[in-house]
Amino acid sequence: MAGTDDEAVATEDDDALYVLTAVLLTPAQFPSVLGDDYPEACATLGIAPLSDGYGLVLGQDGDGARWTVIIDDVSLVAVAIASWDCGMEYDLSPDDRTMVAALPGWPLALAVAAPGVPAPHDPSPEVADQAPLSPPDTSGWGPAQRRLGADEIALQWAAWREQIDDKEFATSNTERSEPSGSSEAPDASEPSDSGDASEGSAGSGGSGSAEASDEKAPVTGSGQDGSGTGEPLTGVKRVLAEARAYVETPPPLGRVRSSFAPGDARMLRADGPGWSMVARTDDIAFVLLDEKPGEVLPIGRGAELPGLLEALEKMAVRPS
Repeated sequence: MAGTDDEAVATEDDDALYVLTAVLLTPAQFPSVLGDDYPEACATLGIAPLSDGYGLVLGQDGDGARWTVIIDDVSLVAVAIASWDCGMEYDLSPDDRTMVAALPGWPLALAVAAPGVPAPHDPSPEVADQAPLSPPDTSGWGPAQRRLGADEIALQWAAWREQIDDKEFATSNTERSEPSGSSEAPDASEPSDSGDASEGSAGSGGSGSAEASDEKAPVTGSGQDGSGTGEPLTGVKRVLAEARAYVETPPPLGRVRSSFAPGDARMLRADGPGWSMVARTDDIAFVLLDEKPGEVLPIGRGAELPGLLEALEKMAVRPS
């Protein structure tokens, strides 16, 4: 999704902007590293969450300074991204009338730079009238790293799915399976029949084994365990309860998103406070939690998951 244009997008001081890449910021498609939902991602940039969304154009000016130009011509950016993804050239030159803001810095990490200008750096305070944007810190486990991990699962679903033996979903919490082998996917911990997750570990390098069990316990949208004890939910059980609550009370726009998957299925992505879930509507789900660094928790189809995924799919936002 990168291309360097000789034509310039004008920043606030009319310097040329050499375009390096562009991304969409819409309710259905936004850099998840910026937030759990579309309004949160917009707030990170200090812009209002317009229903039609924005395009973000990232580049450097003639001095090499980093700039992010926000435009409201979403279609233009979508065409540019599609062209670049196909290996075609595309001159992304938004009209000045579509420009919403020109912000110093980049909200995302880029490994490319414009040729013929100094190395990327933040604009000087004399030029920028606000602190420069910077990518979220992903050096340690936290919300940004958790959401990036969920992104990777969605992109590499087949590699993750092959780690899971469906027979293991029948394993009880007194007969836990040992890890069944190594792969490119990190270790996945096993939720017990009560809905809590057992301990497991995952290396940041993405190697390890996957272990799975079924998620059978009833859960409610009340934040309690449904057993009458009034105990607060934890782990996977809490995630399922909060996801179910989304169906009854719609969450902020973009918390639940639906995208293409092979066959007749859809890929679902749901996020919430401290958790991310990735699922195929015809298959299982994977959960990541802030409280369990580096762990990926698979959830079997069971009796409840299919209905939950169907309900989430009906209310999810989709790319236009």
